Amino acid sequence: MSSALPPASSGQPPVAASPLQPVTAGILTALVGFGSTFAVVLQGLAAVGASPAQAASGLMAVCLAMGVLGLGLSLALRMPISVAWSTPGAALMAATGAVQGGFAAATGAFILAGGLIALAGFWKPLGRMAAAIPPALASAMLAGVLLKLCLSPFTAVAVAPVPALAVIVTFLVVGRFFRLWAVPAAVAVAIGLTLAGPGSAGFDTAALALPKPVFVMPAFTLEAAVGLALPLFLVTMASQNIPGLAVLSAFGFRPAAGPLFRATGLGSMVIAPFGGVTVNLAAITAALAAGPDADPEPARRWIAGVTAGVAYLGLGLLALAAAAGFGASPPLLIQAAAGLALIGAFGASIAGALKEEADRPAALVTFLFTASGLSVAGIGPAFWGLVAGVAVMTLHGRLGRLTHP
Repeated sequence: MSSALPPASSGQPPVAASPLQPVTAGILTALVGFGSTFAVVLQGLAAVGASPAQAASGLMAVCLAMGVLGLGLSLALRMPISVAWSTPGAALMAATGAVQGGFAAATGAFILAGGLIALAGFWKPLGRMAAAIPPALASAMLAGVLLKLCLSPFTAVAVAPVPALAVIVTFLVVGRFFRLWAVPAAVAVAIGLTLAGPGSAGFDTAALALPKPVFVMPAFTLEAAVGLALPLFLVTMASQNIPGLAVLSAFGFRPAAGPLFRATGLGSMVIAPFGGVTVNLAAITAALAAGPDADPEPARRWIAGVTAGVAYLGLGLLALAAAAGFGASPPLLIQAAAGLALIGAFGASIAGALKEEADRPAALVTFLFTASGLSVAGIGPAFWGLVAGVAVMTLHGRLGRLTHP
């Protein structure tokens, strides 16, 4: 198991690290984080009713928030704190679709979700409640949300076999040799084929202009609060914030959770009226900045967190171009690339959901309920899947044992 501590002396002088190593790691962290899943974010925003201009504004806002928070927290704590958008949250939005009240109600839900995350930082019992969600149910709910999106690359083969297979083959071949670049390469191929394909209007050079913030007056509805805000809070805490802390801990960094939850929750509330989705601790890309590849000396890895923050600020300026590429007709290949970006998360979620045999009945019910797309009283399937799973766990006498060990 790798350690954040320097290796014990073997009698030979340690290999000197390049002063640019943490800077390079920080840039790579931002490029992989942006390139791997920006298509998922744009797809999620479009699904809940955002126009192309609103989606570009949201992508810009969330990049700026990630940059400011990652830079500020890394500097303040002298730790490699990476902040990311909620990829599971964006996938949840894509699966939930339009909510009653349109995009205004969706932005209201973003504010509520951010408020709950901040409250988890201020009020410890709420944070403990979120952490006490049975891992099997949290994983099953996320897997149900991701299933339809992960099928996109393969359903695309039936509609457009040659370009879809080109995207899939790119993902597999690049992943064989350069795993971290597999999804960005697939996204690049998808965008190129989409813009060059028949029926495409091509790339509008106006998209190279700086994106403009688009303010949306939030609306607060019960349907959006229960069907979008609450599941968004739960998947963000269970799939991003808690694993993000675990990744940092694995490399020897143990920041207090409360300030991090407060910062990302309040940041999410600020950017929500501009279309920004929830921001949180990075989980997967956190290892790029916090691991030994960033710098053999743990005390210098905070530089990678700062550099990633600066890089995200720059990437926010590409939001309009990214939204223009995503909005080009047809969107099929971009959706396929987004699905490829989520396959790893889907596999990990399924494995986590089925890990404990005694929890499998509840996990499978949660997964199938969530994947079914069932919506009752305007409330989306993720909430009902969690409710059904809790009911099955209670029936089997498992819930009390898990939440009160």
